[in-house]
Amino acid sequence: MAASSAQANLEDVPSVDLMSELLRRFKCSDKPDKRLILVGPPGSGKGTQSPIIKDDYCLCHLATGDMLRAAVAAKTPLGVKAKEAMDKGELVSDDMVVGIIDEALKKPSCLKGFILDGFPRTVVQAQKLDEMLEKKGVKVDKVLNFAIDDAILEERITGRWIHPSSGRTYHTKFAPPKVPGSDDVTGEPLIQRKDDTAAVLKSRLEAFHKQTEPVIDYYSKKGIVANLHAEKAPKEVTTEVQKVLTS
Repeated sequence: MAASSAQANLEDVPSVDLMSELLRRFKCSDKPDKRLILVGPPGSGKGTQSPIIKDDYCLCHLATGDMLRAAVAAKTPLGVKAKEAMDKGELVSDDMVVGIIDEALKKPSCLKGFILDGFPRTVVQAQKLDEMLEKKGVKVDKVLNFAIDDAILEERITGRWIHPSSGRTYHTKFAPPKVPGSDDVTGEPLIQRKDDTAAVLKSRLEAFHKQTEPVIDYYSKKGIVANLHAEKAPKEVTTEVQKVLTS
């Protein structure tokens, strides 16, 4: 039943999309396998670099929050268990999250490897992830640490303002509006997201450092951490990432 429904779905896909996907897979076939973890505080540029790395190396992007929601929506066995935990107000166990990652790695899009973002957050999670990968005969190749000074992050994030109805974004220093506090097109007032205030950022950064520094230490002992200069311009960080991944 599953095979015939998949075939039916393919029949509805426009030829141009099928051909471009076949071409993509053909180009990907000679790419080296890569299993990467991205670590960095909010605003460090992971979201900018991740799609570039994904396309360059034909990897799948695994964001555990999105995967959990998808597993719950699809009612997979692990998704059902995760929903039960969530409904009780409990945290989803590390084993369950690693199980959901394990499930995801069976997809054709993950054939060449993956980018894990937002996991592992603790040393125990890192160990469980390593155990699961070991059973598959593979391991994490690189941990990209988007290292950036908290003061630079504060300037980057607290300077962000948005025009709510259009989604246009501004920055008081890097991309200021023509009139302070007003949208260039409509003249309507700009707002700052709650998450972009200095107080919220400070607590998020404290939690990030406390939680993830032990994880970086764990992988450093394995000799697979690459510290990136995340304060640089995005293009420079992309160049740095490419050097790290081809060395």
